[in-house]
Amino acid sequence: MKNPLPHWLPILRWAPQYRAEHLAADGVAAAVVTLMLIPQSLAYALLAGMPAQTGLYASMLPLVAYAIFGTSNTLAVGPAAITSIMTASALGTMALAGSVGYVAAVALLTLMSGIMLFLMGALRLGVIANFLSHPVISGFVSASGLLIAASQLKHLLGIPLQGQTLPQLATSLGQHIGQWQGPAAAIGLLTLVFLVWARHSFKPRLRALGLRPMAADVIAKAAPVLALAVATLIAWGLRLEDGGLRVVGAVPGGLPPLTLPTLNTNLWPQVQQLATAALLISLVGFVESVSLGQSLAAKRRERIEPDAELRGLGAANIAAGLTGGFPVTGGFSRSVVNFDAGARTPAAGIYTAIGLLLAALLLTPALYHLPQTALAATIVASVLTLVDVHAFGRTWRYARTDFTALALTFVLTLTVGIEAGLMAGVGVSLLLHLWRTSRPHIATVGRVPGTEHYRNVLRHTVETHPGVLGLRVDESLYFANARPLEDHIAAEVAAHPDIEHVVLQCSAVNAIDASALESLEAITLRLKDAGVKLHLSEVKGPVMDRLERSDFLQHLTGRVFLTHHQAVTALTQPPH
Repeated sequence: MKNPLPHWLPILRWAPQYRAEHLAADGVAAAVVTLMLIPQSLAYALLAGMPAQTGLYASMLPLVAYAIFGTSNTLAVGPAAITSIMTASALGTMALAGSVGYVAAVALLTLMSGIMLFLMGALRLGVIANFLSHPVISGFVSASGLLIAASQLKHLLGIPLQGQTLPQLATSLGQHIGQWQGPAAAIGLLTLVFLVWARHSFKPRLRALGLRPMAADVIAKAAPVLALAVATLIAWGLRLEDGGLRVVGAVPGGLPPLTLPTLNTNLWPQVQQLATAALLISLVGFVESVSLGQSLAAKRRERIEPDAELRGLGAANIAAGLTGGFPVTGGFSRSVVNFDAGARTPAAGIYTAIGLLLAALLLTPALYHLPQTALAATIVASVLTLVDVHAFGRTWRYARTDFTALALTFVLTLTVGIEAGLMAGVGVSLLLHLWRTSRPHIATVGRVPGTEHYRNVLRHTVETHPGVLGLRVDESLYFANARPLEDHIAAEVAAHPDIEHVVLQCSAVNAIDASALESLEAITLRLKDAGVKLHLSEVKGPVMDRLERSDFLQHLTGRVFLTHHQAVTALTQPPH
């Protein structure tokens, strides 16, 4: 009997084969990612409305948990911009950001998200994420990037900005624009300019100075750390805190605390209030993570298991919820860095967690004078890359219905809120799918001369027979499109009185539901009354299996042919 443990604990697959060369590669990758993750984790904690140190907490034990349960060798799990802003949005009306009640509610939200993800993985429900179409995700991510950037103006400029949506933030900005603080704006904007410049030009400049590619790459990746260090030194040296500059302040060092939800009468109402947000954060985090993990794995001809990824992300979020963190997922920038730096196994995440633990133990005193405006600049520099302007033009040219879903998600996320925008996008995508498939493309087909291929008579020069009507339905048959099929066949037969046979080519039909089966039975009876026989061709095996479990084939006036050519040949042969 096959041992089930490696299925549930993928670490048992790669750990026994771990070698010294893996240690070297994973160690280098972990060092680079740790440098990147320190400023990111602090910034995303600020974005989520959490104390700065919780960003470090969310980047320790969750990485270890993912290494045990996850299947990607290069995915770097931790705080991310999208899940952080969704967390802040979900908790915005429940408690004051950064308060004890807020931190407790975030821990509960994170724990709920982790349990949902793990249960979905255990039940093999990774397919649920397919309901988040790419246009919806694209519109949601672009709008979220703009919202995140706008929300950080309060730290970037040092003004009391309020609001959860773009109109609210814009109105508040107009009311308080005269209250911006010079030192905060100067440090924030200069940091932002440097980070944008560093992303594109720092590494080439370092290479031009004679540095080796690896050294130049590591220094370029550490640009945010360098920027925050300089900003901290300026704030400390000029004593800008005394002039009103907001700094991170005292950051508790040490190990992450063990936190458990308080069992009281308020727990269940909070669970109910946070359930929708926890589910949306789970789905968005999973889609973002598994898409990234699959693309990175494909580059090395590796593979990941979506259901195991659900369990891995679930375990990571449970660990974050139990150690004072907030929701985590696979981050794009640090995962790409982890991949490029040569990570070979999930152990790189464990080494990164150790590096962050050392930072939490040794470096937290140095964070006291770190300006919040500099952290806001790192967030803005990061999230602006999420805004995909070109997606709107591409989607408009390719499919107007998909563009509708993208645009609606984008607009509602900006103007109504993150949860409303995402849920509306999913709903509209499903409605548009129903609308599109309820109007199936039905082609009259004829034979391409000299071949056994049958194509649309409106697109190709083909041969047809007056007594045989060949129809190809380019959609599975179900309740929403069964009646249009009935109407189309009735109209064609009425328009061509010489038709004796209707052959329904089912090469594109993957399923026939009960409603469509009744429609086929009705079509058979109506054609029989008109002296016309109904035949089927190229019926797929699973569809045929279901038809055989019904009595439809017993009442079918015609035959079921293996190929459409066989049907036309048999029905057009002269009688013997």
